[in-house]
Amino acid sequence: MNKSIINYQPIIEHIYQDLLLRKNYGEVASYIPELAGIDDEQFGICLAHVSGEIYCAGDWEPQFSLQSIVKVLLLSMAYARLGGQLWQRVGVEPSGTPFNSLGTLEHDDGIPRNPFSNAGAIVISDILIDLYENPRQALLEMIRAFAGDESIQFDKKVAESEKNEGHRNVALVNFLKSLGNIHNDVDEVLDLYFDCCSVSINCQQLAKTFLLFANNGQTIDQQHRLLNRSQTKRINAIMLTCGFYDEAGDFAYKVGLPGKSGVGGGIVAVLPNEFSIAVWSPRLNEKGNSYRGLKFLEQFTTDTGQSIF
Repeated sequence: MNKSIINYQPIIEHIYQDLLLRKNYGEVASYIPELAGIDDEQFGICLAHVSGEIYCAGDWEPQFSLQSIVKVLLLSMAYARLGGQLWQRVGVEPSGTPFNSLGTLEHDDGIPRNPFSNAGAIVISDILIDLYENPRQALLEMIRAFAGDESIQFDKKVAESEKNEGHRNVALVNFLKSLGNIHNDVDEVLDLYFDCCSVSINCQQLAKTFLLFANNGQTIDQQHRLLNRSQTKRINAIMLTCGFYDEAGDFAYKVGLPGKSGVGGGIVAVLPNEFSIAVWSPRLNEKGNSYRGLKFLEQFTTDTGQSIF
């Protein structure tokens, strides 16, 4: 069968309905007060195919904050401008540590192991301040262009909530500054990082945005390009090996797609040349990844037989 003509709708609906019948484990990210009050039983899915077809189920329309998923987009913006020079400031190795770990930084001379840890994304934020006149606006315009939706915005309440409680990230940025890998004012860098994590999006907008990683760095209508083919391949590789912190190996083993999670409950995954798929369910497992999101994607790649392996 030609993979591009699979009708994903009944597959998505079946897995969605099956998971609704099972106990929903995990907890919301209550350490960010603005996320604590969310309806934690919401559960949505959207698959966007490179052919232009869209398949959705459940609560795919409500907005949630991107959180760490935005790290892929920030990395791509920096990589598009700097190319391989970027890797002088941040590595591409899996860390095997929690997303907010300070543990290896001193040993590694202030170079974060990868750009998807909080330390790595904070360094990328510092780089973007030097590369873009207005990095917030550049990020927003890029997401709007790839999602095809001008309504996408930052959630100021979520950003403020994180700024008020983000003590560990304050420690991270100051530690990085002391080690010489933050060049700008630490408050400016941290404000940019928190604002970017607060982007409010739904499953369909997220799936359409991440089609760029399934379509060699450009929109399917070829009107917008961020990365070239080689750069897209490399970002996908980093998503596969580093996109889920100390659960990255487990995700590769069970799901077999490049992807990225966020503590807002979103997960997005990509099959190059085929589709991107976004899943949202706010309850997180002990590693900080969506419990139902992981279960859905594992079953989806099992049922379709589609993964990169």
